[in-house]
Amino acid sequence: MSTLTRVSAILAGAAMGLALAVPAEAQQRVSVYTAHTANIVERLLPEFEKATGIKADVVKAGSGDIINRVRAEQASPKADVIWSIGAELLEANANLLEPYQPKDAAMIADAFKTTGAWLPYTGILNVFVINTRKLKPEEYPKTWMDLAQPRFRGQISAADADKSGSAYMQLNTFLTIYGDNAAGWDRFKTVFRNMNISASSGAVPRFVNDGEASVGITLEDNAYLFLKNGGPVAIVYPEDGTSVIADGMALVRRAPNPAAGKAFIDWALSAPTQELVVQELGRRPIRKDAKPPGALKPLEQIKLVNYDIKNAANKRKEYIDKWNDLLQSR
Repeated sequence: MSTLTRVSAILAGAAMGLALAVPAEAQQRVSVYTAHTANIVERLLPEFEKATGIKADVVKAGSGDIINRVRAEQASPKADVIWSIGAELLEANANLLEPYQPKDAAMIADAFKTTGAWLPYTGILNVFVINTRKLKPEEYPKTWMDLAQPRFRGQISAADADKSGSAYMQLNTFLTIYGDNAAGWDRFKTVFRNMNISASSGAVPRFVNDGEASVGITLEDNAYLFLKNGGPVAIVYPEDGTSVIADGMALVRRAPNPAAGKAFIDWALSAPTQELVVQELGRRPIRKDAKPPGALKPLEQIKLVNYDIKNAANKRKEYIDKWNDLLQSR
């Protein structure tokens, strides 16, 4: 039996249990705000609807825009669930969230457990994605500071840290390695000069795959999808360090359909969904009983930095102000 067939069978078997977990009157619709790329949304949400009988209404935007929208709607919430956005944004906006203990909470791996109002969804890792037609292996950047080399001027695709949770994580990762001080920012400026900034994090690996850029700074799973589909790309794990954290999801405070929102979170953390996310999308699982895709480098072989989510949340305004100053000074 193939992996996909096995996953589909497990999902079908789980459907009844998940559907019964929600009262009949709440099984109509759930409103989901997500920073997931369109291809992931289109792949996963039909599985949710099939498993639960709940119809999902989706708003897709960058992590920052999602939080801004939830905050603007705070007096009369429209969203039930925030799904797959930057953890530091959820950490910094706990007043918008309703704590929820999912039924599979005990299966969350210790490395991804949270103490706030948000929950982990999958493990995300920052990497470089390389166009193998534009660069030979000996020309690949090996470190973050390699990206500052003049030969990469205008050849590095990156997302806007003010809009994208993953891009903000990348900025924090750099400053964790090179210092949250004047020297660290000066080093970052030399890399920033070589970047072409996109408002969409999902566009970054596509630009590289299509040859519009030689290098992209992106999430591992976004790069993996192009690699898996035979694109002319390679994944590089920075030798000076990178970060792995959980991207987050949460129930919105005073959600209009809280029972359906809880069912969505339970579904997202369930074993069959986590296996589907791993096998088809290349995400790192957060469950103790799941394994990452075999094509990806084991975490123990990657140099990881100690990414401080609380510090990233507390520093967000300061860092984004500096980021926007750099954008405006171009």
